[in-house]
Parts: sequence; C-alpha cells; structure tokens
Amino acid sequence: MESAGRLKALVADTNVNDDTFLATDYLNHFNEIVMLLEMIPDMPDILEDAKDWQPKTYAQHFLDSGLSDSKITVEAYENAPLEFREPFDITVERMNRVVIKGIERIEGAMDSSRPEDLAAATATVTSLLQRLVDIASAIIHGSTPQLEQDEIDDLLDG
Repeated sequence: MESAGRLKALVADTNVNDDTFLATDYLNHFNEIVMLLEMIPDMPDILEDAKDWQPKTYAQHFLDSGLSDSKITVEAYENAPLEFREPFDITVERMNRVVIKGIERIEGAMDSSRPEDLAAATATVTSLLQRLVDIASAIIHGSTPQLEQDEIDDLLDG
C-alpha cells in the first residue's frame, strides 16, 4: 500500500479527490451512455450506437483517455481507502449491469406498437442509471450512499 501522504501530494493538482483517491472523470464513461439512451425515443437508430458501448474498468478508462494524470489517477484508485473503494466498485458493477440489461429492455420496447412503451422503458433505465451515477459521484466526494440491488432489479423489471 502506497503512503497516503505521498499520494495526497501527487493528486493535489489533479481531479482526484485527495480523501477518497477517486476521480469523477471516470463517470464520463457512464454519462455518455446515459445521453445516448435518452436520445433513443426521438432517434431510434441511436440504439445501435448504445449497443456498441462496453464496460470499462477504472484503469482502462484512464489509460485509454490520454489524460496527463492517468497513471497517477490509476495508482490513487488502486490505493483508495476500502471504505470508498468497495462501495464505488459495487456501484460501478451495478451501473454496468443496468446498462446491459437496460439496453435489452429498450430494444424489447422498440418492438411495441406503442411509442410510449419505448419512452417509458428509456426513462426508467436512464433515471436508474443516473441515480447510480449520482451515488458513484457522492462516493468519490466522500459519502457512501447506496442503492440496493433488489431496488435496481425492481425498477428494471417493473
């Protein structure tokens, strides 16, 4: 485990929170898919772009980003206090599942003859995903709110 003091000094001028050692820039990966999904009721062809979305680990996201602080950001994440890292990782895993299951749900709603079915499916998926993004953001900033898996399942299956 790296020295917390050394890491705090390294992340001082970055977007990494110096208490949690996590960065909100990772959430851009999920914000992009939320925006794509929100457009589907008006532009159904966007579903194909949404289906191309793939989960990325925190490290993958930053190492692929080309950001100058990527290596420091990944090192900080690897040394994040477990009180933040564990709920963050759980939330990310849930976001990935919501995207994949949500795209399936939206695709199923496209087969409906009622446009409101597509709008409702999209709204459910995007609002749930946005709630999870907000939770991940709160964790990054030092809080540890959570949305339980059964709540997520109820919202997606409802």
